[in-house]
Amino acid sequence: MLPYVYRVTKYDPADRDEHGSYTGTEPAVSDHGPIEAAYLQAVAAFAEDTGIDHVAIREPQIAPSLVDFGAEPAIEGHGLAGLFPPDLAGFHDGAQVPLALGLALVRVMLRDNGAWCRLEVEDRFSVHVGWDQYLYIGSSEPSEQALSRIRALGLFPERLDASPYDAAFDDDEPGEQRPADDIFWARVRWCVAMRQAAILEETYVDNATRWHRLGDGPLDEVRTRLTPRARLAVWPELSTDVPALLADLPDEGLLEFVWEDEDGRITSTVADETQFAEIAAQITEARAAAVLPMYVDERHPLFTAVLPDDDGVLRARWRTEPTSSDRDWGFLKTLRRGQICTGTVTEIASFGVTFVDIGGFTAMINIPELSWRPFNHPSDVVSVGQEITAEVLDVDMVRERVPLSLRAVQEDPWPQVARRIGQVVTGPVTKIVPFGVFVRIEDREDGFQGLVHTSALDESPGDVLAVGDALTVKITDVDLARRRIALSHVQTSAASTESQPHA
Repeated sequence: MLPYVYRVTKYDPADRDEHGSYTGTEPAVSDHGPIEAAYLQAVAAFAEDTGIDHVAIREPQIAPSLVDFGAEPAIEGHGLAGLFPPDLAGFHDGAQVPLALGLALVRVMLRDNGAWCRLEVEDRFSVHVGWDQYLYIGSSEPSEQALSRIRALGLFPERLDASPYDAAFDDDEPGEQRPADDIFWARVRWCVAMRQAAILEETYVDNATRWHRLGDGPLDEVRTRLTPRARLAVWPELSTDVPALLADLPDEGLLEFVWEDEDGRITSTVADETQFAEIAAQITEARAAAVLPMYVDERHPLFTAVLPDDDGVLRARWRTEPTSSDRDWGFLKTLRRGQICTGTVTEIASFGVTFVDIGGFTAMINIPELSWRPFNHPSDVVSVGQEITAEVLDVDMVRERVPLSLRAVQEDPWPQVARRIGQVVTGPVTKIVPFGVFVRIEDREDGFQGLVHTSALDESPGDVLAVGDALTVKITDVDLARRRIALSHVQTSAASTESQPHA
């Protein structure tokens, strides 16, 4: 906050009542002449005292304005014709403009021509134009010469603690703003490939949007067309059943109509119930369309972001409304590979994957990561509602997936098995296959099993053995890489002097 802030007006403070309301007869519109020129000279005087020759445009708006600043009607081009190109290139958040252009923008705002912005130099200078031509100038310097000049111009400067038009962005708002960085664009590319995303909404000034189709060409081509610091929202495909869409309009409300014409141009407009019929007639022949509610809690893009500056730093002060994907992004940023976390089992899918809630995000455990030991079904290891501790194997920011490992937090028993090479044990046959039989070598239901190959048996296993039969075997090899145990059959009489009980 700047230490020296002044409200500069053409209104004499002596003509205000006890509530601070002006009671004089001066019109609220710009005179487009001496008074307007005096306002501009007041800004220039403060800038000179503060050593300012450039200003930054912050949070620009165009008509229809979100704030009523005066009585003059907006004009075509938002009053910016001759200052910026028709596409308003250069009129964006963070744009650095010469002081002369800044003064021209002050004139546009004094005339309420259809554009508004804050003009600032961080920690040094600010200019805000408010309702009824109230001008708020902030400076890091006392600017006594400027104040004298302003009084000589017939204007009235009044010291304030702060400008009422200071950016009112809550730094304490929960959640970090998602930047449109490489991870964001990688996710966009993946969602397009998976046919989840098709349209990009670009809010290039505070209350105006452009729409871009994704997937028709390289994504980098879309990126080059975006305005610096724009707010972005990724949407699914528009509906091709336009008649059905228009037949289901509500009786009242404020809606945004988005449609794509036969040439591939995407257009949007906001309308209320008095305009629904007109808009519907306009887009009946559209290739595809969508009708979006204007209320934030009913408007659901896939995910959102704000463009950072070229150095990767996010300096835009405005925010997007976070989607569930954005909140997941914020949570995934706190995770790292190898991290130990706790969660609750929420589901055991029919295909075996176990889903775990880890602080509001659903992670998953694939079957091999549930246990070092053999099991028939994940429900043999975990149950729904059970709280578990697991290790994060990876954090996939693009697919928004987090695989966990339950066995990673357990002691690996395989090295102990490897130390048993040469032991002779008797265990039950658990499975008979054409190439041999499997025998459990531990006295527990989830005990490890080894294979006795057919070549190590005197006869075909199916002819002499059945599942459950006891068989005496020798552990001949343990392959730690492939987690396999090789066994050989030991004749009971020959093994009587060296057999050992199960481990």
